Amino acid sequence: MHALVLLLLLALQVAPTQAQEKHRLIVLTDIGADPDDTQSLVRLLLYANEIDIKGLIATTSVWKKTSVSPELIREVLTAYAKVWPNLLQHDPNYPPPELLFSLVKEGRPEYGMQGVGEGKDSEGSEWIIKVLEEEDPRPLWISVWGGVNTLAQALYKIRQTRSEAEAKRLIAKLRVYTISDQDDSGIWIRKNFPDLFYIVSPGDDYGSATWSAINSYIPGIDNTTISNSWIARNIQQGHGPLGAVYPDVAYGMEGDTPSWLNLVPNGLSDPEHPEWGGWGGRYELYLPEFDPKRRGNSGVPHEPETRPIWTDAVDTYTPYVPSEYGRTVRRDTVTFSGNKVTLWRWRDDFQNDFAARMDWCVLSYEEANHPPVPVLSTPERITVRSGQGFVLDATGSYDPDGDNLSYLWFHYPEAGTYRKLIETNSAENARGVYIIAPEVEREETAHFILRVTDKGNPPLSRYKRVIVTIIPK
Repeated sequence: MHALVLLLLLALQVAPTQAQEKHRLIVLTDIGADPDDTQSLVRLLLYANEIDIKGLIATTSVWKKTSVSPELIREVLTAYAKVWPNLLQHDPNYPPPELLFSLVKEGRPEYGMQGVGEGKDSEGSEWIIKVLEEEDPRPLWISVWGGVNTLAQALYKIRQTRSEAEAKRLIAKLRVYTISDQDDSGIWIRKNFPDLFYIVSPGDDYGSATWSAINSYIPGIDNTTISNSWIARNIQQGHGPLGAVYPDVAYGMEGDTPSWLNLVPNGLSDPEHPEWGGWGGRYELYLPEFDPKRRGNSGVPHEPETRPIWTDAVDTYTPYVPSEYGRTVRRDTVTFSGNKVTLWRWRDDFQNDFAARMDWCVLSYEEANHPPVPVLSTPERITVRSGQGFVLDATGSYDPDGDNLSYLWFHYPEAGTYRKLIETNSAENARGVYIIAPEVEREETAHFILRVTDKGNPPLSRYKRVIVTIIPK
């Protein structure tokens, strides 16, 4: 029966696949205000082979109002330069240190809107415009780890000096993810540039923000991979100069990292679709309700939004846990729900990935672990009718180190329009699964995730997403 279903499946509609390109990224960082910016920069440099870093700009924030610290960026780059030859053993696409040094720029040493307006240009704001005007069709991501006034000044100047059509064209290329609001220019940007693609948990109530799940202790799960002992063992000590510059946690581990995690090409996220979810969390486009009681202690203005933004979304999630006998995984007995779930559900995977890349700084290719490569034998987009059975198959997946592979298939209800959980009709940890499409009254989409994990040290995971369109009978 399964062979017949597979033959039928191959005749279904298939969306054309496109070659994957590196995402362009400029970072705005108030490095020096908190050790976590340095932590996030260490991790980012280990993904410089897969993300096209176009700028590293030192800025201010509400926590660092009158100075910028580009020298702290250069300290981390100096450590990167020492491990770069070893990283090349693992991927020749790691950029040379001198290129990254040339991308270090400065914003104005002024807080928020005090640094925006006529005559307020800076090396950083001019660099954003320069990169934005390059003949490159790819979007330009701005990852904001502190205040956003350097971007605000770039937008101000574009609006003042370009035609309306040219300004619209340039702004359409921007994609912004800010770690909450860390100065008063964020809300100004959102009000004055209503078409700008903008991801944020607005305001300064950091504890409720999606991004804070990267370092939140979650009761009921294993939190080992964010523990200080895990960080010391896997990141800081015995991993060369880059690990040695990774500072101890002071206020929270790597609060800025979620702003670029969804750019990692792991097969799970599509940055153009924040609502699909990924390592950096999941976000939906809507006008959030203003809650004057949702306040932090930074003093950044908390104001109602004037237009829809990409912001916090809710997942309901029951983890899979190892099973010692029989089927190797089972669903846990506890279910979690909330916006932070959209990020921490992937946390062990991206922490293990970080640890493996730290190994790349000191180990040879043969000694280190590398991610598996999922391969679908069936299309990534298919169309089926209500009640129709179909097969999803990952035969052909492999591991570059020759490691044994584990498979897990699951429906991600919140990523599609069909929100009821669709169970597999076979073991979800097999290479292929059989699923029966539910009855629908109108066209619906359902997202199925394949997670392939190797048994190396540390274990590494990569994904494939299959989007199934279900049409009524």
